[in-house]
Amino acid sequence: MDSFDRAILGILQQDSSLPLNEIANRVGLSPTPCWNRIRKMEELGIITGRVALLDAAQLGLGVTVFVSIETSDHSESWLSRFAAAITTMPEVVDVYRMSGDVDYMLRVVVPGIDAYDGFYRRLIKVVPLKNVSSRFAMEKVKATTALPLDDSPVFKSRKKAQK
Repeated sequence: MDSFDRAILGILQQDSSLPLNEIANRVGLSPTPCWNRIRKMEELGIITGRVALLDAAQLGLGVTVFVSIETSDHSESWLSRFAAAITTMPEVVDVYRMSGDVDYMLRVVVPGIDAYDGFYRRLIKVVPLKNVSSRFAMEKVKATTALPLDDSPVFKSRKKAQK
């Protein structure tokens, strides 16, 4: 990974629909080496996909809920059932296993409170849960899918080595 890769990743994070020639031109490479780098980063799993980002509110999905889940069962079988169930629930857009007083954090996107209530009722049926707390987002202040490449140890170590 070098400065060309970092520049390519930065561009792709902002707009992956740019033509290859434009990306190559911006990073100072010809198209073939640029494409080879992109393919290599895909093969390595650094680039995991290319998607269109959608406006949830424009699609009538204006309610975002952060759901904290506590469980008293930390067995592998419980986790398997939980993971299998939430992967079938399209409202769940992010799931994290947490440290601290909450075991799992979900980000759920729904059209409204009634839809969230339906989701909640399905959720509590799938596995035993100790506590479920819902926090409704009032306003989105910042949202990005771009990772902070300047803070990446992969690129920081590279910069130090070049000095």
